[in-house]
Amino acid sequence: MTRDRLQQLRADRTSRRAFVQRALTLGVGLGPLGALLAACGRDAPKGETIRMGAAERLGPIEKELHIYNWSDYIAEDTVANFEREFRVKVTYDTYESNEEMVAKLQAGATGYDLVVPSSYTIPVLTATGMLAPVHRELLTNWGNLSPLFLDLASDHGNEYSVPWLWGTLGIAYRADKVGTPPDSWSVFHDARFRQKLTMMDDGREVIGAMLRYRGHSLNSVNQAELAGAKADAIVAKKYLQAYVSAPVKGQLIAGDVWIAQLWNGDTMQAKKEQASIDYVVPKEGATLWSDSLVIPASAANPRAAHEFMNYILRPEVGAAISTLTGYGTPNAAAAARMPAPVPYPTPAELTRLEYQVDLGEHTELWDRIWSEIKSA
Repeated sequence: MTRDRLQQLRADRTSRRAFVQRALTLGVGLGPLGALLAACGRDAPKGETIRMGAAERLGPIEKELHIYNWSDYIAEDTVANFEREFRVKVTYDTYESNEEMVAKLQAGATGYDLVVPSSYTIPVLTATGMLAPVHRELLTNWGNLSPLFLDLASDHGNEYSVPWLWGTLGIAYRADKVGTPPDSWSVFHDARFRQKLTMMDDGREVIGAMLRYRGHSLNSVNQAELAGAKADAIVAKKYLQAYVSAPVKGQLIAGDVWIAQLWNGDTMQAKKEQASIDYVVPKEGATLWSDSLVIPASAANPRAAHEFMNYILRPEVGAAISTLTGYGTPNAAAAARMPAPVPYPTPAELTRLEYQVDLGEHTELWDRIWSEIKSA
């Protein structure tokens, strides 16, 4: 693909999905596409500039920082302590899904300096030129991170991302209500729990769970496997109270819901208020995910963004975030100082845990299946 062709694609202001699909039809993979887009968007440094460090290029820390993060996903004092130490005013907004965040950025929102996408969205964000590279030399606490959460397929070399938290998506349940603990996605086909079940309001997770239930990859693009997952999801829907994500915590606590497809950290947050709530990764397998801090290409305060990245890599800061949210910390130094950290997956556990990947040109197929499930 030529530089002119890439510029034409960007100038068309097409959707992120259409952009990637059109580029892929021309034979360009996400990795090369991201590199080409980045090259189109900046000029090579000249003269003395090429020998300047990141601190000199970015200049002094700015007085403002705008963060866009998931809800209930940070310690109570993280932002306040950062503001106090660095004399930076932080504006902190939240979202409930990757799609919501990506749509807002793609629609032209330019007010954010840091966002926290899940790993599978990072290739799309980089391929469409929406992220700025991370200057590792400014991250003096990088060595605190566990290698387990570095150099993932979504961002080889962590050129654009700094790990934030990690977790799994399995089954939360009220042990005092269900008797035998559920250990399989088949529980969502159990008529005994009609109207006491919920699944995520997220097509990737609902379809993915049904794929794993039948022994398939949760990233499958095989039409026969997807047809089976759709059929299983429609059966499950007969017994569901609703498709609902984070708000189901309150329903579990109140006892209105007994079994929910939910993130492990949200389950642990609910367990603090209702001790009968427990969590299991189904025997068929489930989603392993990690979220990362990234800097939008339009960020107005990149130096402050790097300072915040480095700040959350401090052991005490990372430990506080993980403790409050109930999610695992990728910061090994932070985990070492926690009395009860979320344990890292064992090799055996990793065999049944799977990262989501961007579906590329098959995203439209998945979207259509999800629409058909919800309207069935």
